[in-house]
Amino acid sequence: MHIFGKILGTFFGFLFGGLFGALFGLFLGHQFDKARRLSQAGFNSSPFSHGPSQAQKQDEFFKAAFAVMGHLAKAKGQVTPEEIQLASAMMDRMNLHGEQRKAAQDAFREGKSADFPLDSVLERVKISSGGRFDLLQFFLELQISAAFADGEIHPSERDLLHRVAQRLGFSAQQLEQRLRMQEAAFRFQRGGFGAHGGGQQQSGQWQQASSASQLSDAYKVLGVDEDADAKTVKRAHRKLMNEHHPDKLMAKGLPPEMMNVAKEKSQEIQNAYDLIKKVKGFK
Repeated sequence: MHIFGKILGTFFGFLFGGLFGALFGLFLGHQFDKARRLSQAGFNSSPFSHGPSQAQKQDEFFKAAFAVMGHLAKAKGQVTPEEIQLASAMMDRMNLHGEQRKAAQDAFREGKSADFPLDSVLERVKISSGGRFDLLQFFLELQISAAFADGEIHPSERDLLHRVAQRLGFSAQQLEQRLRMQEAAFRFQRGGFGAHGGGQQQSGQWQQASSASQLSDAYKVLGVDEDADAKTVKRAHRKLMNEHHPDKLMAKGLPPEMMNVAKEKSQEIQNAYDLIKKVKGFK
């Protein structure tokens, strides 16, 4: 824990200003400890530093993503081996090795700390991303994907995701919409009701129900109602593809390590659209 600044601040504050001085010194010491923690975690928090380069912004975005994932994993209490495995799976999706993987692991551990400065880190994410909606949305969806990797969202995880979304500039309604989309995407990727298997599950009745479920989830992946017309579906598809296009995200500052995840997301959107087109006969 970083308490050196708090101790010194309280001591000298009390020495020169009594109880009021101690409280003021404690506040200043807390700010010092928070800035020191951010600096050690690789986040540039100095207001007097020159503007960071694009590579530095990408590095900050990358580390912040895994640090917040670690904080999210801790939301339910003790971080379980399963949650660590889920974090490793995310690193595998990004094809991280060597120093890159170590940086992600260190950031994840940093996020698990009890005094992790979540709000400060999220503010730095907004600054490093230039406030670009597409990048902030990607960051939020990355956290949702990590939280949902085990198939469900714990209430404490949902509460923390709301805090993350709010700090990034998203409303509660926008977060809930993305949660529904991610839940549908989770099912859609797995083919409807779950893993295939068993003679009865291969019956025509099961396949019909599974196909109906997949179609319903495909609409949810695009964020539109099941009775949406072709024009509405196409508009939603075009908007989502534009927001999640890997090359466009890279041009706006997405870390190159996250390119694979962006590609997977855009392919997921395309697959959902293709299914709707096929079933509904859209052209």
